[in-house]
Amino acid sequence: MAARSRAPKPATPANYKGFVAGVFSGIAKLTVGHPFDTIKVRLQTTDSTRFSGPLQCVSQTIRNEGVRGLYKGATPPLVGWMFMDSIMMGSLTVYRRLLAEHVFTHLPAYGHGLAGILAGSTVSFIAAPVEHIKARLQIQYSAAKSGRLYSGPLDCLRKIYAHHGVRGVYTGLSATLLFRSFFFFWWGSYDILSGVLRDKTSLSTPAVNFWAGGLSAQVFWITSYPSDVVKQRIMTDPLGGGLGDGESRFGKGRGAWARAARAVYRDAGGWRGFWRGFVPCFLRAFPANAMALLTFEGIMRTLP
Repeated sequence: MAARSRAPKPATPANYKGFVAGVFSGIAKLTVGHPFDTIKVRLQTTDSTRFSGPLQCVSQTIRNEGVRGLYKGATPPLVGWMFMDSIMMGSLTVYRRLLAEHVFTHLPAYGHGLAGILAGSTVSFIAAPVEHIKARLQIQYSAAKSGRLYSGPLDCLRKIYAHHGVRGVYTGLSATLLFRSFFFFWWGSYDILSGVLRDKTSLSTPAVNFWAGGLSAQVFWITSYPSDVVKQRIMTDPLGGGLGDGESRFGKGRGAWARAARAVYRDAGGWRGFWRGFVPCFLRAFPANAMALLTFEGIMRTLP
């Protein structure tokens, strides 16, 4: 028997609230999570000869680049995540309502998961270029701007577009769509965990949002992490051409994902390569997303 939905069903005129609350969710997520994300991306895109693990990566980054090095590439997600979370959370609210009204009598946990897949696909067309630019900035290791190929996000976007057009800017879109299909597990588990915490504990509503948000994000990353590693490899692969950043290893179009996956397996010593950088990602998942969901649900309750 399908489980009864734990989330309130918003009325049609309130759909705007998800888009507004998503902006604040994105700000909270970036503030807490970006340093963890920088370490994750650096571990995902290098082999073990550069960094032995997350602690060495953190210490080298701070020693060579200062604390600001942990926030490299933060400008694109600061703008992008506000917009991305607005689209993701707003569209999630709409998809939940549509599924509840037209497919299910009571939206079950897997219905929330289906809404998550739809929202993930929707936001991928914004997330792919934002994450692409962010990743290329995060793997610039020089502390001096003169030693970097890109001086900042706009310069990175301008150079990629000038030499590779819109297709170059959207490098990794297919990998992003695949990665975000795992939102099924995030939003399905968020509904289940929210219901359990409400029914089995005396936690306040904000506390339920916090704990369910953090735990469901960890469920998401456990299921999706290998696909994220491959996505990051594709997004940091040299584009070549007039950019002068090297020769592409994986190429474009069909087959690029499989070639990148084989490279991860080969370069990192087998299946362990698909979990390289998982520790900082897992540590980041709880606080960043717990705060994001706490913020989102709080704003949703306060908006008229």
